[in-house]
Amino acid sequence: MTRFAAPIAEQIWDMKYRFKEADGTPIDVTVEDSWRRIARDLAKVEKDPQAWEQTFYNALEDFKFLPAGRITAGAGTARSVTLFNCFVMGTIPDSMGGIFEMLKEAALTMQQGGGIGYDFSTIRPKGAGVKGVAADASGPLSFMDVWDAMCRTIMSAGSRRGAMMATMRCDHPDIEEFITAKSDAARLRMFNVSVLVTDAFMDAVKADGSWDLVFDGTVYKTVEARDLWNGIMKSTYDYAEPGVIFIDRINAANNLNYCETIAATNPCGEQPLPPYGACLLGSINLARLVTQPFEDAAKLDEAALTELVATAVRMMDNVVDASRFPLDAQAREAQAKRRIGLGVTGLADALLMLGLRYGSDDAAAQTESWLKSIARASYLASVDLAKEKGAFPLFDAEGYLASGTMQMMDADVRDAIAAHGIRNALLTSIAPTGTISLYAGNVSSGIEPVFAYAYTRKVLQKDGSRTEEEVVDYAVQMWRDKFGDSELPDYFVNAQTLAPGDHVKMQAAAQKWVDSSISKTINCPEDISFDAFKDVYMQAWDTGCKGCTTYRPNAVTGSVLTVAEEKPAEAPVLANNDAEPMQPHGDVIYMAEPLDRPSALEGNTYKVKWPDSEHALYITINDLVIGGHRRPFEVFINSKNMEHFAWTVALTRMISAVFRRGGDVSFVVEELKAVFDPRGGAWMQGKYIPSILAAIGGVIEQHMIQIGFIEGEGMGLKSDPQAEVVGLDTPRGKACSSCGSFEMRMIEGCMTCAACGFSKCG
Repeated sequence: MTRFAAPIAEQIWDMKYRFKEADGTPIDVTVEDSWRRIARDLAKVEKDPQAWEQTFYNALEDFKFLPAGRITAGAGTARSVTLFNCFVMGTIPDSMGGIFEMLKEAALTMQQGGGIGYDFSTIRPKGAGVKGVAADASGPLSFMDVWDAMCRTIMSAGSRRGAMMATMRCDHPDIEEFITAKSDAARLRMFNVSVLVTDAFMDAVKADGSWDLVFDGTVYKTVEARDLWNGIMKSTYDYAEPGVIFIDRINAANNLNYCETIAATNPCGEQPLPPYGACLLGSINLARLVTQPFEDAAKLDEAALTELVATAVRMMDNVVDASRFPLDAQAREAQAKRRIGLGVTGLADALLMLGLRYGSDDAAAQTESWLKSIARASYLASVDLAKEKGAFPLFDAEGYLASGTMQMMDADVRDAIAAHGIRNALLTSIAPTGTISLYAGNVSSGIEPVFAYAYTRKVLQKDGSRTEEEVVDYAVQMWRDKFGDSELPDYFVNAQTLAPGDHVKMQAAAQKWVDSSISKTINCPEDISFDAFKDVYMQAWDTGCKGCTTYRPNAVTGSVLTVAEEKPAEAPVLANNDAEPMQPHGDVIYMAEPLDRPSALEGNTYKVKWPDSEHALYITINDLVIGGHRRPFEVFINSKNMEHFAWTVALTRMISAVFRRGGDVSFVVEELKAVFDPRGGAWMQGKYIPSILAAIGGVIEQHMIQIGFIEGEGMGLKSDPQAEVVGLDTPRGKACSSCGSFEMRMIEGCMTCAACGFSKCG
């Protein structure tokens, strides 16, 4: 018997979290081994490690407590990776040397697997004078481009690309350029961007007043506040960015506002953090705590919840001591405040099991009640830890209890903190849980509604055959197990059928008892009017949210909610005069297992001579034959130029690793061809090639065309096949850069793949 509720859960574990030797040999034979590995590692700092190891194991068992992916994959492996998910980097100095020192720190942090946030408001605006140099400043946007290029070259731990958040104050002179930067699809692709909106600005918007754009005490421009607000709204209406962060509200509520000021967040926005701030994440799986689901007596086991929260807080507190940190400044900051971010997943499923419609007043009230229970249990558990191990070093009772969050806390909790201190400065956060929710049996993500009741994913087997497996929402599967294929009750709703206001209502209900913030997407229909769209953000402000992220499908953001029209079957395309039709490249979604390498492969070697380079590159691409068709399997890049050695080896290993996972790997071509060299490209065979990496992408593309893997130049990942979806209108998304499937969805403020769990936000 397996502990996994669905095949996809076991596949996610094997691909993301299972501890393996360097050659892929499993060390964790079963998921129980993974739980034991994590429990043992987090218990080693305890006075009685064996006793706590078993307590921790019991919390992890059956996916009740879900530490974030960094912890699940890294704890107990002795790998040099951080177990923290979220970092906000140091304040960027307004000097060339300081800026590039910050760039170096960002690269080191992402190299170990951390997502980072930066506030670019501290860099002088474009056109400002530079003392001692006869030139004007290029502005923060130009330096964001440099960060973006750096991020493209970094693959963080677990084969994830780095993720970054850039923020800018609403009164910075370059704010208008900032809010429209993502209108260029090729610019800032590695960034999420958000505007730091102040209380004063919102007051000016509501009063239809003017607004000064200021830097270092100098007013550069005065605009109408409502015009600037409309500009922010128009950009996010069209391009899904920038997000909005209500920064004064965040600082007023912050338990630590007596000793820190926040100006940035992590990539998904659920962790507002000070300079060098770091936070680790974990989630209580509410779907596993409901007793007698779908019956009149259905309820969440509050006693089990309280006990589980206390154990989770202790485990996460231990991570502060067990984790490595990319920078000493991050380690000092984490030790001084011992921040943790305990959240939930499976909320929507738990509500369904109680017969509550997500977005209803009853569901919002129940959500608020559950989140208050978690907050109380978290704070009281942290007080108990303070009695045993001491309060966090920067604890000051008067300042701490005066914060906005603590003023609304129950009197008994405040009294306990005043008497004994508290171990962790902040304790709760609602983080993205896309991957771990799949791992836990496809429970609903975070506090999001169910996205799809079920969908079909195609899986390529080693012998070249294709199988299909249905991926069913956890609560829907429980309903089927209990009642068969009877029609789902009308309280089963999903992200597409909800009004935007219902999304906001649920976010506000949860935010009341979350001391950090919340990662959530408010889905809006494509035909929502601009005025109605703006009202969503005003509702978020008026109801106490700390930020707002929306997603409106369109030609730019992706037609996630488009319904497929019936089309006649098309004749199969023949490749290279093959006797058999070439399979549509988008048909393959995910490999059941990585492909094995035979002793001999067919291949070709290509020579690339980059202008102004003394030595040529030699690119060898070897292919595997599956089902009578060749597909790229590995790449080797060689050059006598030793300056190329490190990056060509890295590129060789990464591309080959992607090829061996199978599926539609033509996205590699598109990614490489999109890389530009800030020093300039070159003309080759009558075409402008923006970088040597783009030239390599072109060679791989021509090889794929030659073997019939793609139909022609520029046709990698161009078609948009759709998965069969059960129970709602067919959702579809952009292609996943990890597995090639078309199951990318905007969930919890981040593009996330439902097929493999990949998240743009790391």
